[in-house]
Amino acid sequence: MARPFAGLANEGDWVAMREIVPSATAPITVKLPEQGEVQVTLATVLPGAMPGLHREDGEMLVALQSRTSSGDASRDIAAAIIAVAGTEPGTPHVSPRRDGGHPSPPGSAGQGSDLEPTVHEDFAFWVGDAEATPEVASALEATNDAAAPTAKIDSVESAYWTKMGERTYIRWILSDNEDLATKALARLQAAGEHTLGGDSVLLGAFRAAGLLAPVLEVPADTEAAEHGEALAALAKRYEKALKVDTALTPDERRAREGLVSRQVTLR
Repeated sequence: MARPFAGLANEGDWVAMREIVPSATAPITVKLPEQGEVQVTLATVLPGAMPGLHREDGEMLVALQSRTSSGDASRDIAAAIIAVAGTEPGTPHVSPRRDGGHPSPPGSAGQGSDLEPTVHEDFAFWVGDAEATPEVASALEATNDAAAPTAKIDSVESAYWTKMGERTYIRWILSDNEDLATKALARLQAAGEHTLGGDSVLLGAFRAAGLLAPVLEVPADTEAAEHGEALAALAKRYEKALKVDTALTPDERRAREGLVSRQVTLR
């Protein structure tokens, strides 16, 4: 499935939690055939890359990043939701059925339901106080050390600041048709309006779950909140460029070719 989360509100955030954010959670309400409406907490990843778990306190968690893969990420997540809801509280691991009979999230989660991720500094949400044994604490520490610091930028949809080593980036997932988004970025680049200004640089873009995600490098010592205003201004320029339906100029075509040549695809 090339674009598995198409039709869901905040599609870019679904993709971000699936592909680029290390630690985040988001509550959703799903309507299931047998249980009716239930509350589920989506998580980027769970211990051991398990697809889901049902806590003793009744909380149900489902991972967007797991080892389960049928080629349709939305169907895998829906299958995990149904599997978790069908287990008893205290079940530490679920194995979703993969017989193709499960609905995808647009049918089970509701197309009008916003996804509001909360980005965490670590993976402490994995365990409650009663589960925080020394062994679990050691595993958490190792996982926390491996995760790149990440923060959501709230001035636009689906933009995430991250620090990797000595460099700092903003990855902005665009919930538009990939070809149209590429053309809009090319128009901005040809006009010199494709960055946040200052020392920021548009490195290129990658493709994830059918969407285009520009990657901007920003000064290493800056924080997420410092880029909100400039990114909102870039978003306005992008929306304007997106509406242009004339043929690309030679400079815009060259810019588009450059963007395409540097693209990589996640998964």
